[in-house]
Amino acid sequence: MKQINYIVIFTLLILSSCTKFLDTEPVSNGIAVGNNSSTVVFKNASELEAALAGAYSDFKNEYYQLDYFVNGDAQSDDAYAGGDNPANFQIDNLKLDATNSNVSRDWRYLYQTIGKCNKVINNADSVVDATLTNARRAEIKGEASFIRAFMYFQLVQLWGDVPLQLKDVQTISAEKLSEIYPLLFPARKSQVEVYKQINEDLKYALANVKPTNINKGYVTTGAVNAMLAKVAATQPTPDWTVVKKYCDDVIAGGYTLLSDYNSLWDNANENSNESIFEINYSGGSSDGNWGVTIFRGLDWKKFNLPSNDLVKAFDDENDAIRKAASITFLDVSGKWSDSHWPQKSYPFINKYHIFTSGSNQNYIFIRLADILLLKAQAINELGDLAGASTLVNQIRTRVKLPNTTASNQADMRLAIEKERRLELAFEGHRWFDLKRTNRAIDVMNNAKGENNVSLGYTLNTNRLVWPIPQAELDKNQKLVQNPGY
Repeated sequence: MKQINYIVIFTLLILSSCTKFLDTEPVSNGIAVGNNSSTVVFKNASELEAALAGAYSDFKNEYYQLDYFVNGDAQSDDAYAGGDNPANFQIDNLKLDATNSNVSRDWRYLYQTIGKCNKVINNADSVVDATLTNARRAEIKGEASFIRAFMYFQLVQLWGDVPLQLKDVQTISAEKLSEIYPLLFPARKSQVEVYKQINEDLKYALANVKPTNINKGYVTTGAVNAMLAKVAATQPTPDWTVVKKYCDDVIAGGYTLLSDYNSLWDNANENSNESIFEINYSGGSSDGNWGVTIFRGLDWKKFNLPSNDLVKAFDDENDAIRKAASITFLDVSGKWSDSHWPQKSYPFINKYHIFTSGSNQNYIFIRLADILLLKAQAINELGDLAGASTLVNQIRTRVKLPNTTASNQADMRLAIEKERRLELAFEGHRWFDLKRTNRAIDVMNNAKGENNVSLGYTLNTNRLVWPIPQAELDKNQKLVQNPGY
């Protein structure tokens, strides 16, 4: 395999002698290949800004319009795969293999975005343009560093150990082959190393990005603090003191809960005071959110079918407000059938209100309620049961539910888990919440379907991470497959 890869590189060298390399899209391992070492990657500030915009635009690609929610919700007990996609069925049933098309494309999408960020971060300091201030240059690198960290956070949660790509290759030449080869075909790094890099990127971003922005789709200190809190809670050994610190920094940033839970998604409150990081769509053919059409509609069988288990959880809690905001039941008689639900009362995700083609429906990836409940978890782990209760009750009061009855640390852990499930349903959090709290195996293997019948999941430790895509293993002999695949 190594000989084959060298042949590929030498072929590129031959071609480059005839045809000058143009800047290309990053290959699947996150490396952007340019033409030669003397070439200026960005000739002016406008080109640098455009490259950053290209990295931001990937929050509107297939991973974030669709797969982000399949991975976080259909992989959990909140949703079934729905639809007719065998790759999604594997994710839903926790029976992935290394040839799954979603697994391959998600790896590719995330590393492509990392490649775009690397290009910005590595070359911003070389831009000579009087209109580019030092402050803006640092902001650009900070925003790109946040985006890179966000992508690596997806990767490390899905796959565990993954390659760390931090450089873009500007030239391919025979004399530099020994230097280039490890960049093009890297080995995996441990989760500890990946989390260390994520934290470094986020801390650089924190020192350099803007404190606020009316458009929540741009990185601000609030978004960075929120991600630092999430990372500290998710890394192999959570640091609850650090989680609390960054949650407090978010809360001090002036964010507030909207009084009406349902209004978060009615498009009259875009970029609201509750929103911390939100992807904005203007709609139409050029900037429409096609992802929402995958989750609701009567034209074909939709993805991420709300589960019986989640509906029961809403009903058991008498949580009528969040249930209605999250799920709607429609009659699909004569259109399709499903083993989980009757045709006359068939559930769809209701959290995103504009499900038409060319939708201008925004996606909120981070909001204050998430951070308040994360702080509740942190201070409960630190022994502050009363403080955790206050935060949980703040969330419950908005949706007219009584105060939590949790009276000890163990009960509060479960109360927070339940509250996060009902508050954040279909926002892509559930699977990762279960993983980071070491509850995934117990919860999934006891998940119930219609009539309280077991769904028969057999999740084990190996299946808590995804397989390395077979296509990547075939290209790179340094990659090693995860156990159990």
